[in-house]
Amino acid sequence: MIPRIHKRGSKTIGLVRYLYGPGTHEEHIDPHLVAALDPLTPDPGRDPSATYKQLQRLLDQPVNALLVGRRPKKHVWHLSVRASSEDPILSDDDWAAIARRMVAATGIAPAGDGAACRWAAVRHADDHIHIIATLVRDDGRRPRLHNEARRAQAEARAIEADYGLRRVTQGDGTAAKRPTSAERHKADRRGQHRTPREELRSAVRRSVAGAASEEEFFDRLASAGLLIRRRIAPSGDTLGYTVALPSDRNAKGEPVFYSGSKLAPDLSLPRIRERWTTPSEDAAQQPALPPVTGPASARRRATSAAWQALLVIDHGDDGMVAAQIAATGEVLDALAHTSAAHTRHELQVAATAFERASRSHVRAARGHDRALRQAARDLVHSGSALGRGEDGATTAMALDMLIFLAVAAANWHAKKQQAQQAEAAHQAAGHLRAAYEAAAGHPMALLHQRRIHLVPAWQRRHTTAVRKALPELAERILAEPGWPALAATLHEAQTAGHNPTTLLTQAAARRELDTAERMSDVLVWRLRRMADLPADPQSAQGQQARGNHSASSPERAAQIGTRPVNSSPRRR
Repeated sequence: MIPRIHKRGSKTIGLVRYLYGPGTHEEHIDPHLVAALDPLTPDPGRDPSATYKQLQRLLDQPVNALLVGRRPKKHVWHLSVRASSEDPILSDDDWAAIARRMVAATGIAPAGDGAACRWAAVRHADDHIHIIATLVRDDGRRPRLHNEARRAQAEARAIEADYGLRRVTQGDGTAAKRPTSAERHKADRRGQHRTPREELRSAVRRSVAGAASEEEFFDRLASAGLLIRRRIAPSGDTLGYTVALPSDRNAKGEPVFYSGSKLAPDLSLPRIRERWTTPSEDAAQQPALPPVTGPASARRRATSAAWQALLVIDHGDDGMVAAQIAATGEVLDALAHTSAAHTRHELQVAATAFERASRSHVRAARGHDRALRQAARDLVHSGSALGRGEDGATTAMALDMLIFLAVAAANWHAKKQQAQQAEAAHQAAGHLRAAYEAAAGHPMALLHQRRIHLVPAWQRRHTTAVRKALPELAERILAEPGWPALAATLHEAQTAGHNPTTLLTQAAARRELDTAERMSDVLVWRLRRMADLPADPQSAQGQQARGNHSASSPERAAQIGTRPVNSSPRRR
């Protein structure tokens, strides 16, 4: 149940005509009254003799009874109450009861108040009603409407429980501003799936992802083709900004500009500047990272940064955790912007969903998110991935870790009773899993094929390693479809000089496995990253051939496999 208080108006007749009219796209069906303060209120929808003007005069009578100077300029109050799409269709009697509860809860017409504001509830669709009221009581006083939106939300939660409806998570004031009805209708007329406000929000988020300075941010906005206006102080400092789509014009042909704060609370210029806060002393002492050499290198760095963020979410304080979650949103924006075609849609949806999870009332301790923000920057500057070969496989590697990160963010928000953010993070994780399926299909299939060529002695040795390292999970792992890929990865790791049992033990200790949908997939990517193996199996063919030449038997490879993990001859 979603209540929404609309902007106050000055003309009752205009709203009455809209509620009883056909709607913008003929979507109003059988408009009629379901409840009102006065049982004798005329209903132009069902009574042929009733007119819009009669209903307007009845509602406005207390306003017109006041002297002209005492009448409020904005006296028309408007509340819509909408059921969720999965809720059953409610009867007129149900909606009438809901309307009475809403006007009582908001202060328009408290129960038992004989001099309350005049109101009427109109239904012109199965799933919602509109309540119109005039903000002068019958005794000439004004109603007490302090926090009426919050009280409407609280009453909606109670109605959901009483009627067995879908429980909608309550807002906390950190959500992005929704497009207005006019904006949605304008987009519909133009055949656009998203409104200009939504397009601009996505473009600004992509532009700020990993940006290292204010000037770089504005340069990226300009490169994205947006129109930009800066608000400049007399000192020459930038105080704020507005952006517009070149194609979005008003009736006068002028661009329609939106400020950053009207797109989302964290896109105002002061909030964006917080991202460039000087890192903490510990972070400042970290050595500079080498430049990335392409999309695959950037995705490996994003995987490592996501792992570090998981440790912070598990053990850091609230401010540090909030910073990691906010920076995760930047990584998702950057990854979606640079992804290959077969993963792009799901990644874009995941980034859009996670946007809600990146904002809460917990203030982010900026500076502690350096690794993730650098990863986002690397993704942007490394260019778009082709989706095959090493960059496609490293995309799967990064997504595997980002799924864990999104779930960890959801769990943290749930513990803080931030239901909307938790739900958004879970939704993002679902889309990340879909993107992972698209990215991992090819490299996992190649690994599956390579396992077929392993001699039985090798297969038995790797099975034993799994049972020894993960005794409680071994049988489930061995039964998964991804076990052949894991066996091939263990073979590569052993050929490269690693002990498979030790490597498996260390990989499992990094984070729990039993919550993963496919533990074998998780282990494949962890092992390939820990052992510094190419993410794409085809890239490892030459290395594999050299390894088979030097270790032609299981016994010889077992001797090589006694080296510790960190003694790999490859540079990490």
